[in-house]
Amino acid sequence: MKAGSLQPGVERRRELRRQRRQERLRNTWRLLVLSGLTAGLGYVLLRQGWTLTRPDQVEVLGSRQVSREQAIQAAGLRFPQPLLAVHPHALMERLAAALPVEKVQVSRLMLPPRLRINLVDRQAVARAERRTPKGLEQGYVDRLGNWMSARQKIGVPSAEVMGLKVVGWNERHRGSLTQLLENRQAIGPDLRQIRFEPDGSLWLDTASLGRIRLGPMDGQLERRLAVLRHLKEELPAQVKGRRVQSIDLSDPNQPELGLPAPARGASAANAPGAPAPVPIGAQ
Repeated sequence: MKAGSLQPGVERRRELRRQRRQERLRNTWRLLVLSGLTAGLGYVLLRQGWTLTRPDQVEVLGSRQVSREQAIQAAGLRFPQPLLAVHPHALMERLAAALPVEKVQVSRLMLPPRLRINLVDRQAVARAERRTPKGLEQGYVDRLGNWMSARQKIGVPSAEVMGLKVVGWNERHRGSLTQLLENRQAIGPDLRQIRFEPDGSLWLDTASLGRIRLGPMDGQLERRLAVLRHLKEELPAQVKGRRVQSIDLSDPNQPELGLPAPARGASAANAPGAPAPVPIGAQ
């Protein structure tokens, strides 16, 4: 009686174990089928859906001088091109190096699949001149001090661009040039020329302060510009109506003015009309 009473309970446990095994098997098959479908769908999307197959899937925005064809060529894109194989950062660096633009931004868009390239054109802020193995070359510079050839200039140069010229442009001076262009308004709207001499000396030419010597590229340009801004405020009271012909800021701690020499009693070294170096505060 006891053994017979236990038999139904044993059978029920066996049946439950069998049902659980079957359920686990069914779940495993469902997982395998779902994984296979997901992998297949992903493969189709990558190979067919998220793929650049035509040039018109590349959008070029923000530039008036770079066409879609130029951007595609500079980027080295080939069609068909898997969209996820395009690395935006690397593409941005490639486009910035190859195109006359100031800024590049690249975005991958999935629905519908396309590549968006946003460009900011370089704008000329001054005329420029540089020496090449073939002689002097005329061109322009942008606000970051980069050289722009005449063919890269868009439209008719404005009066502001034509009013300033950079002479002796050289790549190694670009950082200093950028700093000067950023301080252009502080220097004065009458700034006419920025000149880099072959020996590395830097000169400015202004209508109100004459020629300004900023000295060598020795890391003190910011200090010299600060002194120049101070002098612009203080000079009218110090020179008492006399026209400044030059300022020497090669030593920013001891700036010197070049003032017209007195017409009477002038020595040979200070002939009438010749500038007389005067330390600031010596008047």
